[in-house]
Amino acid sequence: MGEDVNRTAREDGSEEELSLEDRLRRLEEIVRGLEGGDVALERGLALFEEGVAHLRAAEKILSEAELRVEELVGEGADQELRPMEGEEEDA
Repeated sequence: MGEDVNRTAREDGSEEELSLEDRLRRLEEIVRGLEGGDVALERGLALFEEGVAHLRAAEKILSEAELRVEELVGEGADQELRPMEGEEEDA
């Protein structure tokens, strides 16, 4: 399969990384196509291969997001929390 499933062409000719939402949408399309049962073997294998690539890339996106959240939460855990201006501190 010659196409790069990690990137999509933009109207201006450049490429951009596919979003998680785009990948999930494409995975749903692939599943519907494969479940239809009227796909030739070679086309079915190509769709399956594309689906696996989207799934792996989506997992990577989610893992990176999870790491970022953990870093952000971890950074805040070491800092003393104080009430915002105008709020009273609970005793």
